[in-house]
Amino acid sequence: MVQGTTSNAGKSLLVTALCRWLVRQGVRVAPFKPQNMALNSAVTADGGEIGRAQALQAIACRLEPQIDMNPVLLKPNTDTGAQVIVRGHAVGNMDARRRRYHTYKGIARTAVFEAYRRLASRFNAVVIEGAGSPAEINLRTNDIANMGFAKAVDCPVILIADIELGGVFAHLYGTLALLSESERTRTLGFVINRFRGDLELLRPGLDWLEENTGRQILGVLPYLHGLHLDAEDSLARRKGIMPTIDTEHIRVLVPVFPRISNHTDFDPLALHPQVDLRFIGRDDAIPPADLIVLPGSKSVRSDLACLRDRGWEAMLQRHVRYGGKLIGICGGFQILGTQVHDPLGLEGDPGSTPGLGFLAIETSLEPEKQLRNVRGRLTIGDAKVSGYEIHAGITRGPALAHPVVLLDSHRDGASSRDGRILGTYVHGLFDLDTACTALLHWAGLRGQQRTDFRATREVAIDRVANAVQEHLDTEWLLRLLAPKSKQ
Repeated sequence: MVQGTTSNAGKSLLVTALCRWLVRQGVRVAPFKPQNMALNSAVTADGGEIGRAQALQAIACRLEPQIDMNPVLLKPNTDTGAQVIVRGHAVGNMDARRRRYHTYKGIARTAVFEAYRRLASRFNAVVIEGAGSPAEINLRTNDIANMGFAKAVDCPVILIADIELGGVFAHLYGTLALLSESERTRTLGFVINRFRGDLELLRPGLDWLEENTGRQILGVLPYLHGLHLDAEDSLARRKGIMPTIDTEHIRVLVPVFPRISNHTDFDPLALHPQVDLRFIGRDDAIPPADLIVLPGSKSVRSDLACLRDRGWEAMLQRHVRYGGKLIGICGGFQILGTQVHDPLGLEGDPGSTPGLGFLAIETSLEPEKQLRNVRGRLTIGDAKVSGYEIHAGITRGPALAHPVVLLDSHRDGASSRDGRILGTYVHGLFDLDTACTALLHWAGLRGQQRTDFRATREVAIDRVANAVQEHLDTEWLLRLLAPKSKQ
């Protein structure tokens, strides 16, 4: 089990790297995260919803993502509340202040251990990812995410820390000090992540840490420049404006909603050499753009209100009036309509909110989520598209007569009569090169360079696996798996 001294210490990256490295050793391996809190998710082959990072780790294992790889997923929809997803399906919204989730933990705990046992019976190794930090002692009671889980299944723990944050030795030493004696005994080694420079300069600290903790430094992973892997939840904003924008380049803006979800939709654009992708936060100025994309949202009506408060409504009207293109994905698609209804209060107080009115559609939020992997063709350029749907809304209206995507199972989305505005429920819209090229051409880009996002992701997975092979004590790691290591 990989646990971290902090969030974003590198747990997801190390699990991904270990999974691909073990596959290379001939080990049948699966990833597992007992409980995840994230707004980036994926649809599994068996029809459920799991964290995006576990879907990536499944790819690293050369497996289809499965529900058992992340049996409990929490998707925050307020500062104190979250939608709880157990075994791939939503079971309701729970508020931590009312302790509803803490009461529900017994059911979640059962789901976690049943899922783990199924994976452990099918694979030679399971690489487990913790959540946050095990030193969050206020969350220790009934823990199923870190040491509580490790103790229950009796697995060894590796602790990873990010040297980029500063204070890496304090993070590792302090985390170990806050654990119970049995938890310290279970923690067998340390990994330091994202190091730049001469390793010999770090040596005195490494020696001190080993001497004063009795734990082995398993290795120091270097900072891997230009690495791109699907983010679990954090949003890295691309900085810098291109000095010139012409038909050989295109500027794309994405407003950052307070409850933005599945922002991994934009990873292919972030990697495209001709795209200047900008995530625009609450206090950022809104620059001119060729294309604006409204992203997914876990709380559509409140994010719509926030969008209005920030002055986006008038800006979007002006953008379209002067020839700019506009896309809405999932929650962003719903926002483009005339009304968003939440009669049951699934995402907040019951009621309705006027949409931006760009498309003649209305959406009603319903308890049953639509979860499916999809394939089809864009009506723009007849380009192949492949992605997934995760939404609670049912959308109706005359604009649906002009769909954006012709999927194998149904027609999806809507477009405006003038062709400047598109809305769709398909996440992963830009993942395939064919779809990305067609949409960027529609938005005004000329002379496009072709990109292959999925091939780029495979290269990144192999890079982190190579780093494990080169910089960690792999013989020690393999000994942990004995005697159940080989196929």
